[in-house]
Amino acid sequence: MRVGFAGLGIMGAPMAANLIKAGFTLGVYNRTASRCEPLTEQGATAYPTPVALAAESDVVITIVSDTSDVESVLFGENGLASGLKPGSAVIDMSTISPTKTVEFSKKLADQQVSMLDAPVSGGDKGAIAGTLSIMVGGDQATFDRCRPLFDAMGKNIVYTGPSGNGQKTKLVNQVVGSLNLLAMVEGLRMAEHAGLDAQKTLDAVGAGAAGSWMWSNLGPRVAERDFAPGFMVRLHQKDLRLAAEFAGDLGIDLPGTTLTHETFTKALDQGLGDEGNQGIYKLWEK
Repeated sequence: MRVGFAGLGIMGAPMAANLIKAGFTLGVYNRTASRCEPLTEQGATAYPTPVALAAESDVVITIVSDTSDVESVLFGENGLASGLKPGSAVIDMSTISPTKTVEFSKKLADQQVSMLDAPVSGGDKGAIAGTLSIMVGGDQATFDRCRPLFDAMGKNIVYTGPSGNGQKTKLVNQVVGSLNLLAMVEGLRMAEHAGLDAQKTLDAVGAGAAGSWMWSNLGPRVAERDFAPGFMVRLHQKDLRLAAEFAGDLGIDLPGTTLTHETFTKALDQGLGDEGNQGIYKLWEK
């Protein structure tokens, strides 16, 4: 199976590296070509355009920032769709609009190309370790065929149903994770102002019913004033925008999601967009 990979950012680069480690023949493309170099040193082949990558691939994986970026890499000038052969597949591992995902899938199906939406959770640590949670929507047979690729990048792989269901599941993930993140930030703010030892507080709370992935993984970073990105504020804000829009489509009120979206939008407006998502803590720092 010849695999193409487009999008070599914080998440994409280590995910692609894990495919090489698993023995897959890998082609890579990135808009900033220099990001391909660490992977070509590991045996990947770099391509100058998405269409060139697609022409030499049986399956192409994409992971880029937003819905418009996926549309561009698929259907823009020299996009993947122009080089994809009948019988090939696209796996989009970005977090984007479920509605547009279904639209993209139908458009590719017209040229006999299958599309899976397979967004991920687990941050940069999960991408590096190959322990991501991957939620997959699309054709069951295509999922089964591509399962070895998912196994090389993640540990918890769940087939969620038809096209768009992977993205819908990821938005549920972002709603829950975002509220946990905000709870972590508020708890550590309270601990700091109460004069508590940050590490002892992390140990005490993390072992009980209030423990969470955010508390255990990002709480120590906040305590150490480490705001380097595993997942950027601007991307988290984008995900919450998508969740808020989808909730509107469903006709449901999600007050916690509204609050966290407003908080991340405020962080973006204050120039914190490239911080790690734990960087929303800085909103209240003098």
